[in-house]
Amino acid sequence: MLVTALGAGLVSAWAAWRTVRDRPVVLRQLVASGVVEALLLVQVVVAVVAVARGSGPADGATFWGYLVTTLFVLPVAAAWAFAERTRWSSVVLLVAALTVVFLQYRVVQVWTGA
Repeated sequence: MLVTALGAGLVSAWAAWRTVRDRPVVLRQLVASGVVEALLLVQVVVAVVAVARGSGPADGATFWGYLVTTLFVLPVAAAWAFAERTRWSSVVLLVAALTVVFLQYRVVQVWTGA
């Protein structure tokens, strides 16, 4: 979860830099977002295995809600950013990546019961 949040944080920093420079998203940023998405898919598989083995969060509905929502944020933002070829595409990717960071934080909180 930490690696995924760190990756999303790096994507958000990169998008913020492009936003400040008034530049649209480039393909490399979308590829980086795809890597973060792959990490999210691995995280889902690990969570499914952990729950199947008997360990899991106290509040399963909230945990799975956050985790499934996280899966959809970056692909939707990437499609939007790809279609929008202005500075605002970087803003869209920035907001989406920060959302993933926040959702990862909440996933950890729900899993640990904090």
